[in-house]
Amino acid sequence: MSTFGLIEYQDASAEVRAIYDDIMATRKTDWINNFWKAIAHDPANLKRTWESIKAIMGPGAIDPLTKELIYVAVSVTNNCHYCIASHTASAFKKGMTPEMFKELQAIIGMANETNKMVTGYQVEIDERFRPPLKK
Repeated sequence: MSTFGLIEYQDASAEVRAIYDDIMATRKTDWINNFWKAIAHDPANLKRTWESIKAIMGPGAIDPLTKELIYVAVSVTNNCHYCIASHTASAFKKGMTPEMFKELQAIIGMANETNKMVTGYQVEIDERFRPPLKK
């Protein structure tokens, strides 16, 4: 149960409905997932978050599937079960295969392991890894 409950479409203010309508139109869907319904108690935050996600997850230099894979990786690292579920579903819809999912989990695990080791060992950054990156 979310902290303040969920605001369903039929119970939403005109301001929130307009954002819900944009979410559904942009995503080509007929439903609003619980994340949006939970944050709709703060329409300004709902709008800001949706506008940011729409821009960042929209067309860009990184393809849509890769963006979802990154979102899954960060969500696993942050232990966000809801985000893992929603972005894994989205990644499968965008072409992720079971093999890709398994490999992604291995990468996430290895990255977290080596990140912790480098932190524990207080490894100094190599000069050639410092900005600007040298060839």
